[in-house]
Amino acid sequence: MAYRRYGVYFAPMPGPLAEFGAAWLGWDLERGQSVAHLDVPGLPMPVEEITATPRKYGFHATLKPPFRLAEGSSEADLMEAFDILGSRTFHPVEGLSLELTKLGRFIALTPKGNIAQLSGLAAMCVETLDEFRAPPSDAELQKRRASGLSHGQEMMLLKWGYPYVINEFRFHMTLTSKLPKAALPETYAALQTALAGVVPDPFTIDSLCLVGEDEQGRFHLIHRHALSG
Repeated sequence: MAYRRYGVYFAPMPGPLAEFGAAWLGWDLERGQSVAHLDVPGLPMPVEEITATPRKYGFHATLKPPFRLAEGSSEADLMEAFDILGSRTFHPVEGLSLELTKLGRFIALTPKGNIAQLSGLAAMCVETLDEFRAPPSDAELQKRRASGLSHGQEMMLLKWGYPYVINEFRFHMTLTSKLPKAALPETYAALQTALAGVVPDPFTIDSLCLVGEDEQGRFHLIHRHALSG
């Protein structure tokens, strides 16, 4: 399959959390196919609406944001560099836990614990693979700036093509679209109940995922590399 953009994700290994994420969003990143939504009691809106924005990305946390390949680069070149990154650099990131969090009008899973190693992993993904990233177009830059960026975020955008990396990076696994304020409490409560017993504790970042975006804008797992140090 030809992909129009590539990125590096953390996506959980097959198991209860991965199955929950795929069924909640309605898109299975690992298998590259739509799946039936979970029946979650207590939601104030249809789950299809709640998950409309994050669905196409699959259940994940972004480590290197999606990018178009630079001229002269190939998927094979990127794959080789990705494998080298995974093999030589990192042990699994351990000792974390995940909590359900309201991020403005979004709901996501975010980490608790010492995130220094996790932030370092994300920074290494951004920096090491950046030679494969085509520069953003003027339209892409303006789209990123439309929501208003801090000085630091603008510097990240200009250097790395995305505002929320390196010093601005915050690990999160998005579960919802931007919700009406009135829908937040019930959605949060319903998700908290549905996630009981699903999220592992402690939580470990044990692999990197190279992903690709198809022509319909949906992301697929291309290759997973276990972090073994």
